[in-house]
Amino acid sequence: MPKRGAPPPLDDFDEHIVDTDVGDEMRASFLEYAYSVIYSRALPDARDGLKPVQRRILYTMGEMNLRSDRGHVKSARVVGEVMGRLHPHGDGSIYDALVRMVQPWSMRLPFIDGHGNFGSPDDPPAAMRYTECRMDEAAEAMTASIGEDTVDFKPNYDGRETEPQVLPAGLPNLLINGSSGIAVGMATNIAPHNVIEVVQALRHLIKHPKTDLDGLMRFIPGPDLPTGGKIVGLEGVRDAYATGRGSFKMRATARIESITPRRKGIVVTELPYNVGPEKIIERIKILVQTKKLQGISDLKNLTDRKKGLHLVIEVKNGFVPEAILEQLYRQTPMEDSFGINAVALVDGQPRTMGLKEMLEVYLEHRITVVRRRTAFRRAKAADRLHLVEGVLIAILDIDEVIQLIRTSDNPAQAHERLMGVFDLSQEQATYILALTLSRLTKLSRLDFETERDELNATIAALDEILGNETVLRGVVSDELAEMAKQFGTPRRTILLESAGLPATAAAPLEVSDEPCWVLMSATGLLARTADDAPLGDSAARVKHDAIMSAVRVTTRGELGLVTSDGIVHKINVLDLPSLPPTAHSPNLQGGVPLSELVSTTARPLALMPFDPTSPGLAIGTRDGIVKRIRPDYLANRDSWEIITLADGDQVIGAVQLATGTEELVFITSDAQLLRYSAELVRPQGRSGGGIAGIKLAAGATAVSFGSVADAAGAVVVTVAVA
Repeated sequence: MPKRGAPPPLDDFDEHIVDTDVGDEMRASFLEYAYSVIYSRALPDARDGLKPVQRRILYTMGEMNLRSDRGHVKSARVVGEVMGRLHPHGDGSIYDALVRMVQPWSMRLPFIDGHGNFGSPDDPPAAMRYTECRMDEAAEAMTASIGEDTVDFKPNYDGRETEPQVLPAGLPNLLINGSSGIAVGMATNIAPHNVIEVVQALRHLIKHPKTDLDGLMRFIPGPDLPTGGKIVGLEGVRDAYATGRGSFKMRATARIESITPRRKGIVVTELPYNVGPEKIIERIKILVQTKKLQGISDLKNLTDRKKGLHLVIEVKNGFVPEAILEQLYRQTPMEDSFGINAVALVDGQPRTMGLKEMLEVYLEHRITVVRRRTAFRRAKAADRLHLVEGVLIAILDIDEVIQLIRTSDNPAQAHERLMGVFDLSQEQATYILALTLSRLTKLSRLDFETERDELNATIAALDEILGNETVLRGVVSDELAEMAKQFGTPRRTILLESAGLPATAAAPLEVSDEPCWVLMSATGLLARTADDAPLGDSAARVKHDAIMSAVRVTTRGELGLVTSDGIVHKINVLDLPSLPPTAHSPNLQGGVPLSELVSTTARPLALMPFDPTSPGLAIGTRDGIVKRIRPDYLANRDSWEIITLADGDQVIGAVQLATGTEELVFITSDAQLLRYSAELVRPQGRSGGGIAGIKLAAGATAVSFGSVADAAGAVVVTVAVA
């Protein structure tokens, strides 16, 4: 017999030794590891668009009741709870995922509201013991109704608790926020999109399940990146939407400005997705030091919380800023590519999906969630109705019920006698015995009867949803519309069809000074076209766009852009792309956005030529002021004021006069209209404040100002809104 503490004889181990080939063992272990990485860490589920760690963070925060209307808690507390209960893979990966769901430059729609230093595009966040967090409203929409049997649960890593296999996902997160991850033998990279556009496509797909890719791209023309910028060339986007694989170019948003009275510079306000300003600055410094890029005298990073991204690149005298900007696009990350590889888990298997398939998978999930939620609520309502009906039976014979309970020896006997005498179920009898006598009065009877009627109506409405697929899909569509209304924001990324040179590239010197038309569309695109190009009916051949203003100038001339703050911004015609003549209206899709030419947040109203022989410009304001302006021109200024506005006032319309005899028209918010000849308005200089153009009623404002050349043939319709 071996001594105590000594190892047992080797003979005792013979029957437990298994002879295994090393190659087979490595293959099996590697496959198990690959399976774990693919399904448990790297790839998102196509239904809720979340990786397991993201799903566990949101579910845990919901369980901790860290709602958007509650106070923030330490991030370390959330990370510890997630790691201890659901995700035993280390606090680093959990906190990294939490931080990303806070950052607005990483996610198009952040899910977590952070308090503290959560980093920047170039800098890491503070440690989790310093930062605080809570759920955002979007996260609440992702986890809403999770307690109503809407999704299946599975055991956690140690089998002591359960976790959801997928979230109810009130938002189509896979497309809205995109996803990126590297697994074993595969990877995923999906671009973010606009909430409103995705919801519109989903609602269209609900009504028209057989719609094709072109029909969906009417609503989702391309990605909408959190950092804005521009996407140049949409061929790769369409390929990605069709096959799940494709790439497109992202370009920074930059404009040429006068940095000093004698020097111009390039101001960068938006960068490509996942590109920080420090990367740009470092790359430019290297190019300047190695003399691969000349013409830059200074580079300043004026980014702050108020202005946002603001890089100022000062250009040396004698260099063309447009040419420098073209080199920056070509040699720095100011132009970068994004490769789409839309891989996600569908029915537990990795699958590469196109746009329509991603939308269909999400819709199928939401329909299932709403159906299960409706069945759960119907069962709850039916259970409550069953109890209410039992109480109403007891109230009808309340004296007999009380006598029966008083004469019973114990609660169990009272329970059995209630069931036998009044033909009640076990649940009804238990509920009645638990009620106080005050709930069995005549007044309470009215309350129970009202509740019974409401429950019957609720059950009927829920039965209609469960029994009619069209009604069910309508509920899904209506809920998506509410999500778009609550979380929708305007598009940030500009989509450009052409993948050629930027529109601000320097024009060749051999361009002659010929007459041309400069056109501005309603979406803020500017371009020039030949003098003999047909303008058609002033409707540009661009979806959801139209020509807003058109002036006749010369190729090497200058013109002004009038904005709602009463400012004229000077624009060089040569800076505008030249559109080829067409048989119909010009297509402004190749135009340049206003943000590349002028720095303003005001609304563009009209273009004006600097023609001293012109009758001038007429403008009207919200307070009913009208002003006729001489076509003054300041050669040494890029912008100047053309009217002194009172506090709270703004320009609502600008009219370039052709003859000076046009009829000026004001329309007010209370459906009043006033018209009179422009000859009655005396021209003023730049500093003039205008004259009273229309007398407004109390609380009313002017909402429209324009002109008509032939008042006798004009028809104006106003609608009074109560």
